[in-house]
Amino acid sequence: MANLNKVFLMGNLTADPELRYTPKGTAVTDIRLAINRYYAGDNSERQEETTFVDVTLWNRQAEVAGNYLSKGRGVFVEGRLQLDSWEDKASGQKRTKLRVIGENIQLFPRGGEGDMGGAPRQQYQNAPRSNNYGQSRPAQNYNPPPMPPTNQPSNDFGDMDDEIPF
Repeated sequence: MANLNKVFLMGNLTADPELRYTPKGTAVTDIRLAINRYYAGDNSERQEETTFVDVTLWNRQAEVAGNYLSKGRGVFVEGRLQLDSWEDKASGQKRTKLRVIGENIQLFPRGGEGDMGGAPRQQYQNAPRSNNYGQSRPAQNYNPPPMPPTNQPSNDFGDMDDEIPF
């Protein structure tokens, strides 16, 4: 049987990310997303549930998050689940925590970030890992390369939203 470990999340940052570097110069940033879910509760009243998810970004993803994201900003994260485990020094008990390792992030435009409306404007993918372990790479003046054309259907539906019945 095949295995799949893939996560797609869309939410808002709960705090400004803090970019840091490992002793070998690898960029790392931890972010926390607030993800809202709306549903009809008892008496058909609209209910809201918020889930908080920790995401770790590495390399170029970490630099982009540290330089371009801020509290409240909408972001789409594609990644994988990772289970961290450690022993609590105070109690001696084994602890575990599930987190997401972000492999691809898309920033939402400032205008639609509150309700996550609109399509993402910027997309950043992990760059291939290099062997320049002792060197950090500045993220200033970074212009992402244009995305290559794909054989996937276009999501540009023009003015069709005028015909949607809801």
